[in-house]
Amino acid sequence: MGRGDQQPATPPPQAPPQAPPQAPPEAPPQAPPEAPPQAPPEVPEDPLAGLSEEERAQAEELAQQLAEAREKIAGTPASVVVGNHAMGLYELGAIHLSQQPPNLDEARLAIDALAAVVIELEGRLGEHEVTLKDALHQIRMAFVQVSRAFEAPSEE
Repeated sequence: MGRGDQQPATPPPQAPPQAPPQAPPEAPPQAPPEAPPQAPPEVPEDPLAGLSEEERAQAEELAQQLAEAREKIAGTPASVVVGNHAMGLYELGAIHLSQQPPNLDEARLAIDALAAVVIELEGRLGEHEVTLKDALHQIRMAFVQVSRAFEAPSEE
């Protein structure tokens, strides 16, 4: 071959074929982290510890009476319990109105609370609903009378 003759170019050397990428080796499974040691559950102290036998007997009797009262309340319709509390608000308002001088702000709060119960629970207060409405009307009228008398200038 002469100078003018050209040899076919040799292809550049090829890199050896690469293997497909491999996933990194899996780490060996690890045990879950250990929880810190826990103290055994605390046993509540005896609330009656330190009491004499007589005091312990009295406390246990009171606890029994309380449990019986709770059971009785649980068996009473809520309308009756709410009605009783509403009458307590009536009495509270009357007590504040009867003070000398009358405590009008406290009476107003009790009367407003009674009104909230009676008005918001209308139709749900059971057989004593009419009585509660009458009580609300009476205590409101008493409030107006007492507040007018208290605020009126005394005539001499």
